[in-house]
Amino acid sequence: MTVSIIKEQTSNPAPVTTTDTLLLKDILRILPREVFIKNRRKAWTLLLVNVLLVSLGYLGLAIAPWFCLPPLWIFTGTALTGFFVLGHDCGHRSFANRRWVNDLVGHLMFLPLIYPFHGWRILHNYHHTHTNKLAVDNAWQPFTAEFYTNQTRWLQWLYQGIRGRFWWVGSIAHWAVLHFNWTKFEGKQRSQVKFSALVVLGFAAIFFPLLIATTGFWGLIKFWFMPWMVYHFWMSTFTIVHHTAPDIPFTPANQWNAAEAQLFGSVHCDYPRWVEFLCHDINVHIPHHVSTAIPSYNLRLAHRALKENWGDNLRECRFSWSLMKQITDQCHLYNSEACYQSFKDY
Repeated sequence: MTVSIIKEQTSNPAPVTTTDTLLLKDILRILPREVFIKNRRKAWTLLLVNVLLVSLGYLGLAIAPWFCLPPLWIFTGTALTGFFVLGHDCGHRSFANRRWVNDLVGHLMFLPLIYPFHGWRILHNYHHTHTNKLAVDNAWQPFTAEFYTNQTRWLQWLYQGIRGRFWWVGSIAHWAVLHFNWTKFEGKQRSQVKFSALVVLGFAAIFFPLLIATTGFWGLIKFWFMPWMVYHFWMSTFTIVHHTAPDIPFTPANQWNAAEAQLFGSVHCDYPRWVEFLCHDINVHIPHHVSTAIPSYNLRLAHRALKENWGDNLRECRFSWSLMKQITDQCHLYNSEACYQSFKDY
C-alpha cells in the first residue's frame, strides 16, 4: 500500500506539498526538534510528583474508612500506572541521558508492580520494531481463525475472555508468561532479564511476608492487590486500545511498511484529564510509535505536528464503554479481508 505524505515547510507562508511513498524519515523530518530533547528538570519533577501522589494514595488507604477504599484504590492504582510510564520512558532511554540512570530508575519504578524491567524492555522494543506485523508483533497480536481452531479448549476459553469482557486482565497474562522466563533470551539479554526477574522476586520475597506480618492478609489485598489490579486495568486498556480497531490491519511481513504501521496502525485516545495527568500522557500514542526517543512530556507537541500534516488520517477516539464494547464485541479473530471477525461469526 502506498500513501501520501504531506510535507509542510513552516518557513513559507503557504505550505509546499509533495507526494511520495511514506517513510519514517519523512515523518521525523516534520517533527519540531525540541520534541526529542530530554529535560532533566521536567523528568525528575514528574517522578517526584508521582511519588508524592502514590504516597498520598497509600496514606489515604491507611487512614480512610472502609467506604472510601474504592475511590482510593482507583486513585492509587492509576498513580502507580504513572510509575510504569516513567519506567517505560527509561526502557526507551528517553528519561535520562545515562543508561545506568535509566536502568536504575526503571527498576525502581517497576518494583511495586512486581514487573521485571529488562524482560519488559526487550520485548516492548521488539513490539515497536514490528508493530502490527502479522504473526510477529508481540503486543495484543490477534489469533487467526486457523490458529485459534488448533488450540486446546482451555486456551480458546482464555483467549475469548481476554478478547472479550475480561480484556482488563489481559496484561496480567502477558506479565506472568513472558517476562520472567530468561531461558527464552540469548546472550547478554538473558543475563539482563535474569537479573531483573531475580530483583523482582527477591523484593517480593521480602515485601509480601513483611506486609502480611504487619497488616494481615487483608493488608495485602488493601494496600497491594487492589491498586495492582487497577494498574492492570489501565495497562490492559491502554495497550489494547492503542492498536485495536475493526479496521486496523495486521500486515504480513512481506507487505509490511514501518512508517504506515507506526503512523496509521496506532491510536490516539482521549481519557479523562485526571487519568492522562496521572499516567503522563501515555494515551498520546502515535508520536511515541513514530519515535520512542520522544519523552512523555513532549508527546502532545509532537502529536500537534503530526495533526498539522496528516490531520484526519490519524486515528483518534475517546475512551468510553461504547469504545470498549466495540473492540470486545468485534475484534476477536484476525481476518485478512475484513481485518477482524467476531467469535459469533466464526
